[in-house]
Amino acid sequence: MNYATLNYTDLATDAQVQDTIAAVEARGIKVHLVDTPAQALEKIHELVPAGAEIMTGGSQTLRHIGLEDLLISKAHPWVNLKDAILAENNPEKQGKLRAQSILAPYFLGSVHAISETGEIVIASGSGSQIPSYAFSSRNVIWVAGTQKIVPTLDAALKRVREYALPEEDKRMKGLGYPGSAITKLLIIEAEPAMLQRNVNLILVKHPVGV
Repeated sequence: MNYATLNYTDLATDAQVQDTIAAVEARGIKVHLVDTPAQALEKIHELVPAGAEIMTGGSQTLRHIGLEDLLISKAHPWVNLKDAILAENNPEKQGKLRAQSILAPYFLGSVHAISETGEIVIASGSGSQIPSYAFSSRNVIWVAGTQKIVPTLDAALKRVREYALPEEDKRMKGLGYPGSAITKLLIIEAEPAMLQRNVNLILVKHPVGV
């Protein structure tokens, strides 16, 4: 990774990864380092018990590691709350189900940038995943490729605005939508021990996600 040019697609070096793991774990978040997308999916199976209720945030990373296809296939051991949401045709009832889903015992998604100093940054167009990430879900699991590691919090915010947002905007327009925007921004400085939550970051030494 060249910090002078901040190439946002380069994987972090082993030294940068280890520094980041130490800094993130010092802030109360458990980090799991894996080599491949397949191993990331295996780690999710280890962390989420059979029969657990889960919810996922919109994430290219979860698609890249195969979780989205697994959930669509229904060949998994969990209760996917998103199934009931998508099956509900009544807008008011669907809205209530979405609101209730922020209390999912297990919430899975990704992040947009991780600093070597330990801060984690998540940007959102709707804000729907932010309550679960910040407070309401007892167990949070993020998956991220090590290309999302940058040196500082300022660099993390720069990555979100200069790279992640334009890439998502391009993707959405390619699907026929108007585009994308950041309306909510969450910076995780630490996970307080008093909340007694389990917040996990699965770092993948492979360029998954944007």
